[in-house]
Amino acid sequence: MKIGILGTRGIPNQYGGFEQFAEYLAPGLVARGHEVWVYNSSTHPYKESSWQGVNIIHCYDPENKIGTAGQFVYDFNCIRDARLREFDVVLQLGYTSSSVWGPWLPENAVVFTNMDGLEWKRSKYNKLVQKYLIRAEEWAIKTSDVLIADSLGIRDYLQDTYHKHSEFIAYGAEPLEKKNPEVLNQWQLSADDYYLLVARMEPENHIEVILDGYMQSGVERPFVVIGRTENTYGKRLVEKYAKAPRVKFLGAIYDMDALNQLRHYCSLYFHGHSVGGTNPSLLEAMACETLIVAHNNPFNRAVLEEDGLYFDDAEGVCNWIREVRSGEMDEKKARNLEKIKTQYRWEQIIDRYEQVFIKHLERLRS
Repeated sequence: MKIGILGTRGIPNQYGGFEQFAEYLAPGLVARGHEVWVYNSSTHPYKESSWQGVNIIHCYDPENKIGTAGQFVYDFNCIRDARLREFDVVLQLGYTSSSVWGPWLPENAVVFTNMDGLEWKRSKYNKLVQKYLIRAEEWAIKTSDVLIADSLGIRDYLQDTYHKHSEFIAYGAEPLEKKNPEVLNQWQLSADDYYLLVARMEPENHIEVILDGYMQSGVERPFVVIGRTENTYGKRLVEKYAKAPRVKFLGAIYDMDALNQLRHYCSLYFHGHSVGGTNPSLLEAMACETLIVAHNNPFNRAVLEEDGLYFDDAEGVCNWIREVRSGEMDEKKARNLEKIKTQYRWEQIIDRYEQVFIKHLERLRS
C-alpha cells in the first residue's frame, strides 16, 4: 500500500501525541512492506527527505508568523500535495483545522480519520471556537471514508451522536526494559522521592487542581511538572507557584528514555486529562510501572479500570498524597503493565492499523 499520513507537525517527534504516534506507526508500516509518507511542517527542525525508511514531505507552514490561521494554511498545503501522490490510503490524525478542506481530499484514496478526543469540550476554547469545532467534527465525519476511534468512549460517542460506525484502535506503548535511576541525577531527584505530572499546559488537564492539592498536603517531597509552559496558561501556573520551591517545572522532555525513567521512579504519577480518548501519556505511565492517580472520568476509567486511584478535586489529590505509602498497591502497577503487554503494545496497534487499511481498501474497491 501507498500510505500518506497527515495532521501532524512531523517526525521525529518534537511536539506531542499525534507526532509520537506517527513516529511509531509510520516506520512500523514500512517494516511491513508498505510505502509511507509523513507530512512535516516547514518549521520542523528535521530537514531530511526520509527518516527510518519513511518518506518525509515538507510543506509550508506559516503558523509561527500568523498564528493559528497558519495551521489551516499548512493543512491545505498538505492536502493539495496529497492529491498529486496517488495514495491508496490517506490517514488524517485529527480534524481541527483540516476538515474545512475535506472536499479537496484525494478522490482515489481511501480516507481514514482518527477522530482524536472531543475537541470542542476543551475549556481553552471560547464558545465561538467550540461551535466551529463541532462543525469541524461534522465535516470530518462527512468527508472521511472510515472513522477511527482510539477509545471505546469515542467509539460510543460517534455511534450515539452521528450513528456512524468507527474502528476502535487504541494508542500504543512499550514496557520500560532497562531501569536506570542515575538518569534522575541531572534534576537532583531521588528514586521514590518525588511526584510527577506530564501534560500539555491546558485547563482540562487539571494541572492547577493537582498542584493545589499537593500544596494543601504540606508534604515536603518535590512535585515535578513536565510540559511546555510557553502558553498563557503555562505562564500563569509558573507565576502562581513561583514561591513554592518544591514545585519544579522542567519544561518539555522529548528524550523518551529519560522521561520513562522519571515516570518509573516517581512516588505517584498524576494524570489529570479529562477530554479525549486513550491518552498516550497515561499508557506510557502504565508501561513504566508507576502508581497512577487519575482524574475521575470515563476515559481514564476505561483504561485503568480498578488499577488507578481517582480524584475529583484538590482535596482528593491531597488525600492520596497523604495516604499512599511507598510500596503500597504494587499489584495495581503489575496489572497495568500486563494491560500494556496484552492490549496496547505498538506491534499490536500497527498490526491493527494495517488490517483495517486492507479491509476497507478491499471493501471500497471491490
